[in-house]
Amino acid sequence: MTAQAQAADVDPASLSSVTLGVRQLGDLELILSGAFAPLTGFMTEADVAAVDKSATLADGTPWPVPVTLEVAADSVPADAERVLLADPEGTPLAVLTISERAAIPGQGDRVVLAGPVHANRVPEHGSFRRLMIPPEQARSEFGGQPVLAFATRGPIGGRQIGLLKHMAGQLKARLLVLPMVAGPADVVKQPEALIRTVLAAAESMPPGTLVVPVPYAERSGHDRDRDLAAIAVIAASHGATHLMADGWRGLSPAASTDPFHEPAQLALLPAAPIPVMPAGDWAYDRQAEVWRPLAFIEPGTEVEDLTPDHLADMLDGGQQIPSWFASESVAAELRHARPPRSERGFVLFLTGLSGSGKSTIARDLRDLLAERGDRRVSLLDGDLVRSLLSAGLTFSREDRDLNIARIGYVAAEIAKHGGIAICAPIAPFAAARERARQMVSEVGDFLLIHVATPVEVCEQRDRKGLYAKARAGLIKQFTGVNDPYEEPTDAILVLDTSVISREQATEKIMTMLITGGWLPAADDGR
Repeated sequence: MTAQAQAADVDPASLSSVTLGVRQLGDLELILSGAFAPLTGFMTEADVAAVDKSATLADGTPWPVPVTLEVAADSVPADAERVLLADPEGTPLAVLTISERAAIPGQGDRVVLAGPVHANRVPEHGSFRRLMIPPEQARSEFGGQPVLAFATRGPIGGRQIGLLKHMAGQLKARLLVLPMVAGPADVVKQPEALIRTVLAAAESMPPGTLVVPVPYAERSGHDRDRDLAAIAVIAASHGATHLMADGWRGLSPAASTDPFHEPAQLALLPAAPIPVMPAGDWAYDRQAEVWRPLAFIEPGTEVEDLTPDHLADMLDGGQQIPSWFASESVAAELRHARPPRSERGFVLFLTGLSGSGKSTIARDLRDLLAERGDRRVSLLDGDLVRSLLSAGLTFSREDRDLNIARIGYVAAEIAKHGGIAICAPIAPFAAARERARQMVSEVGDFLLIHVATPVEVCEQRDRKGLYAKARAGLIKQFTGVNDPYEEPTDAILVLDTSVISREQATEKIMTMLITGGWLPAADDGR
């Protein structure tokens, strides 16, 4: 009986359901599609321990990285034998038969579930879903011929195209390009933008090049060779016979002095089922106007490739992307995915104690930016949000975090459409601020400003008497008195309104926006 048929016997209404995050969804899809073969489910503690120790499963099968399912302990009854695995829209994608439930040390509210999974339905949504063909279909298309794979989380430039053309020619192989789309993409940030840039680059690759997006998320805490071996597993499942690795310098074969090294000289990574080919030292030859091995270029005439940070800086500043790095079609996709700072939306997130002056500064900024008219401006002040967007929430840690998550979501939507969102909550906890940053950073820029006015000054300014009530025990969970405030260590700007005026504080922020490229310098007559 097939996995699909097994799942069809389950009544979804009879089971608890857990909603999966981006990495978990990607892992589930890779398991169900066969890209993670021989895995048929999420790993047990014994498997994880064996992977960590020796890059094998508990039965000795080579395997490079842990694939686990961590969930809230109260999301699945302790006696549950099966659980539905759903996407964020609530669609039940698969059923997990629980073979093991393990507590996480130091995290009593989290557990790890292990066991086989069976498909409930094929994922239907997601950008470029038509390109995400199953491994079996990719293998059928390649028909057993040599295939060189390349996986990327960032745009593909001229250097990588040159390398792939050369290596594919050397192997007499077709090309398989695997954009890694679980999580943010390098430079262009969003997975959809990454796929568009890769498709544009594929126009310059040999006919028959196949682009297949893959939802594999990097594993934090493991070395890059383990991640590369996992990518090799996925590539091999899609029919690849070799994998080109760009940036893994440790793979360079010490025995080879030939810039066009032979694949046979390369050893397998532990748990990698196919040979991995290091990219080698290539540069752009200005005289020949071609990418080639550095050893073949006259010293002083070479041009190094753009780093991701350099490329991002060029796009942020609206500079022209050099033709030796990218074709015009790729450059156009890059500009579309990452417009200059002067054209894209951003969020000013002011955090500080009650009475620090952040709301006053936020209102002054709103007025100044509205006068300029560069973009539409929205103010999400703490008190206003509490009365509308977050009405009914308490001041517990959970509700405070939910309040900031709601602010971050709305701010991200504003930035996504090119606007400016000014947020002025207390936001006492670093984790909640980071969650807001992550939401916004996928679509625009997140600028954290710490209004670091001392609590003594804030208390002196308190017209509502909130600090006095908190010190008298009449208000519980009041930040700065009987509830903590985690001072930011990642603020782009720190202001103390006990030593500068509101006008000076606003001026510092406006100067930062102009010098940083988010706003053009105002005309003298404006």
